[in-house]
Amino acid sequence: MPRDRRDLVKTIAGRRAVAEALAAGRVGEVLVAEGAKATEGLRDVLDAARLAGAEVRRVPRSELDRRAPDHHGVVGLLAPGAPGTSGVPRTFGERELAGFPFAEEAVVVVLDGIMDPQNLGAAARACEAAGVAVLVTRVRRAAGPTPAAVRASAGALLHVPLARVTNVTRAIERLKDARFSVVGLDGSAPHSIYDGPCPSGRVAIVIGSEGGGMSRLVRESCDLLVSLPMRGRVGSLNASAALAAVLYAWVLPSRSR
Repeated sequence: MPRDRRDLVKTIAGRRAVAEALAAGRVGEVLVAEGAKATEGLRDVLDAARLAGAEVRRVPRSELDRRAPDHHGVVGLLAPGAPGTSGVPRTFGERELAGFPFAEEAVVVVLDGIMDPQNLGAAARACEAAGVAVLVTRVRRAAGPTPAAVRASAGALLHVPLARVTNVTRAIERLKDARFSVVGLDGSAPHSIYDGPCPSGRVAIVIGSEGGGMSRLVRESCDLLVSLPMRGRVGSLNASAALAAVLYAWVLPSRSR
């Protein structure tokens, strides 16, 4: 474990996350463990560092252990003066969300109280892959965009615009004012994603917490509630897996027609 949290917040760890951070212009120096095997993942990091003009240094593995857990032999040090030098993704608030330049068929994902950084990271990865315009999360009682979440996202949190809001219900109302249809994923909803197409135009998909789902006020703010059919013995998926399924099985097909 790192001995100093100040080191933790100034680093990006893991080969995929560091390569993405280099591509985003966040990293000024890359530390590679001495004796690290020349895998494809490491070659990707070194290629990204060369393209970004970032310095690469070979250091003892103990140096990486001190700076970040689960580094897999690679740590990126944030470039002085680069956006996000606090060590976390660039974020904005509710006011900026209201004025965001959304496309006519933009998709927004709202996470209502996701507590697990791994789940947040995996959700961000699904959002980035699906071309989601903005990911919205709560400031309090929710996982933040920490280095652990960035690693879990494979660097996707460095690319997806992230709005952190104090009041999810109010943020949803702002999205409605911007002509979004708001759809909540709810296991008890009377209709599933197979019962009708995703609304056209701008759509916001709301995912609740891992245990309790959406809060009552957030659920009541949704224009439509849908469930994800479960055909096996397991009664549910975790939030990020459910989000990925809804995006690819329901939302994106409606945009390709």
